[in-house]
Parts: sequence; C-alpha cells; structure tokens
Amino acid sequence: MLIYEGKTFKNIASKGSRDGEFENCSFVNCDFSNGVFTSGKFTDCVLTNCNLALAKISNCQLNDVTFKDCKLLGLNFCDCSDFLFTVKFENCILDYSSFARKKMAKTNFLNSSLRNVDFTDSDLSKAVFANDDLTNAVFNKTTIKEADFLTARNYSIDPEKNNVKKARFSLYGVIGLLNKYDIRVE
Repeated sequence: MLIYEGKTFKNIASKGSRDGEFENCSFVNCDFSNGVFTSGKFTDCVLTNCNLALAKISNCQLNDVTFKDCKLLGLNFCDCSDFLFTVKFENCILDYSSFARKKMAKTNFLNSSLRNVDFTDSDLSKAVFANDDLTNAVFNKTTIKEADFLTARNYSIDPEKNNVKKARFSLYGVIGLLNKYDIRVE
C-alpha cells in the first residue's frame, strides 16, 4: 500500500481505485465520483471542493477528516471502518448518504444539505447541526443527547424513538418533534 504524507492533490479526476494511506494530505478540486476507496486510510486530511458522489468507501478509515464544499451524494459512511472514525462537514451536500450505526459523538455538520440521510441507530451525542437542511433525514433509535439543532431546519425526530435528552432545539424547530401527531401549530 502506498503511503503519502503532507501532500496536496489538485484537480485529479479518477474513477478507479485509490487505495493507500494518506496522512496530513489535502485534496482540492478532485473528482472521485463513482471511485473506489476500499481499505484506504485517511488521517488528518482535508478535502475541499471535491466530488465523491456514489464513491465506494467500504473498510475505508477516516480519522479526523474534514470535508469542505464537497459533493458526497449517496455515500455509505456506515461501511467505513469504525476504528478512530472522526469526520467534519462544512458546506457539503450529503443527500442520500448513510451513517447508520456509526458512533459520531461531537461531529460537526455545518451549513450542509442532509436530505434523506440515514442516521438510524447512530450515536450523535453532542453533534452540531448548524444551518443544515435535514429534509426527510431518518432518525430512528438515534442518540442525539446534548446535540445542537438550534439552527437546523426541516427535521422530523420522534422523541419516543430516539434519545433526545438535553438536545437543543429552537422554539421554531420544536414543530419537527411533533410531526408524528399530525397537528397544526399556528
């Protein structure tokens, strides 16, 4: 397996396999859509303005990886290695991705689109959802205790099916906790 340390990769377009170990690396304006990253290892890396739509990331290790302005449509983060799994998202499109069964305490989702994302059985304790669109996101048996939803929008979370203890919601957003009752708040 190739090992890369402290390198910057710019304007790369590749649909093929990108296995290897990447430590303190930056990826800028790269198109890895439909690519294969199985068993890749990324530590302290930043991906900026990259397209990873529908990429295969099974057994991939993501340790302190930041995604900025990235297109991450349909990624199965649930297939990534659980070992040291730590990610952060800023201004990303994560629609139709899955984080089912992932332990993601303190994860930041900032200014991102999380439409139709699956958080089933995930641990999102103390996570921050700042200015995120959570339309049709699935929260089922999800731990969101002490999570921050103050500026998130369009979420629907059933407090009876999720651990919401001490989670923070705006008064406007509380309606997303009542959807199952099919009531009107005027």
